[in-house]
Amino acid sequence: MAFAGEAISEVKKEHQEKIKQVFAEVGKVIVGQEHMINRLLIGLFTQGHILLEGVPGLAKTMTVNTLADVLHLDFKRIQFTPDLLPADLVGTMIYNQKSANFEVKRGPIFANIILADEVNRSPAKVQSALLEAMQEKQVTIGETTYALDRPFLVMATQNPVEHEGTYPLPEAQVDRFMMKVNIDYPDKDEELEIMRRMSNLSFDKTVNTVLSKEDVFAIRDEINQVNLSESLERYIIELVFATRKPKEYGLIEEANYIQYGASPRASINLNLAAKAMAFFEARDYILPEDIKEVASDVFNHRILLNYEAEADGITTRDIVKTLLGKVNINR
Repeated sequence: MAFAGEAISEVKKEHQEKIKQVFAEVGKVIVGQEHMINRLLIGLFTQGHILLEGVPGLAKTMTVNTLADVLHLDFKRIQFTPDLLPADLVGTMIYNQKSANFEVKRGPIFANIILADEVNRSPAKVQSALLEAMQEKQVTIGETTYALDRPFLVMATQNPVEHEGTYPLPEAQVDRFMMKVNIDYPDKDEELEIMRRMSNLSFDKTVNTVLSKEDVFAIRDEINQVNLSESLERYIIELVFATRKPKEYGLIEEANYIQYGASPRASINLNLAAKAMAFFEARDYILPEDIKEVASDVFNHRILLNYEAEADGITTRDIVKTLLGKVNINR
C-alpha cells in the first residue's frame, strides 16, 4: 500500500519525465535552441513572461508554436506594427444592428501563449495594453473586465539590428518581463540540419501532446515546493545588491559602467527561475549552480549600462559573469 507522500513523489517524477519528453517532441521540429525552450518553460511554470532578442530567422515563432502544440495550449501570434491599436490587441465593442446592442469582440490576447512579434514596433499605448494584460492577467473592454485564459504566457521579441521606426520599451515596463533571453545563431552542424529539414518540402512538423493544462498547474505547485536554503536566499540578495553597489563588492571597474542596478523583481524572479531549474533536474532543492545558470537572463534587462560601457564594448553579460565570480556564498 502506497502512502500519500509516495504517491505525490511518483506524480512529481512523472511530471519531470514529461518535461524531458517536451524537449524531445519540440526537438523533432526545432534544431537546437534548448536554451530558449528551457527559458520558455521556466516562464510558463512560474507565471513569468519572456522577452527574446535575436535577429530574424532564428525560429522564434516556430519554436513557440511547436511548444504550444506539445503542451496542447492555444497560441496566437500578434505582429506589432506602428498602426496597431490597443483594441486590435485586447478587443472592442461592436454594434449589432439585429439585436440593437453592443457585443464584445475579443482580441487575440485571449490565448494561453502569445507571441508579441517585434513588440518595439508599436506605440506606447499598445505596449501599455500588452504589459497591463501581462501584469493583471485581465483586460477591460468597454466597462467590463475579463479574466485572461490560464495559463498565460507572453513571449515578446525584439530585433536588435533595425532600430528605425521603433518605440523602445521603457525600462520600467521591460522590468515586468521575468527574463530577457538573447538568441544566438546556430552552430555549423545545427545549421546544416536546419537546412536539410526545412529544404524538405514533405518534412512532417506534427508533434505529440505531452502535457495538459492540469499538468501545467500541478507542476507549478511542485516547483513552488522546491527548497531554497537561507544561505542561498542571502546569496540571491547579495547578487542583486552587488548590481546596485558594485564598489562594496570589489567590482571597481564595473561600477564605472553600471548606471542603475537590478530592481527587487530580480530577487523574486531569480528565486523562481532557480526553483524551476532544480525541478527540471529532478531535485527538490536548489544548488548555487541553478542560480548562476539563470542569473544572466534575469539580470539582462535590469542592469542598465551607461554610454561608457557601450563605447568600451561592455555588455550586461560581461558584468554578470564578473559579478558571479566575485560574490561569495556565506554559509
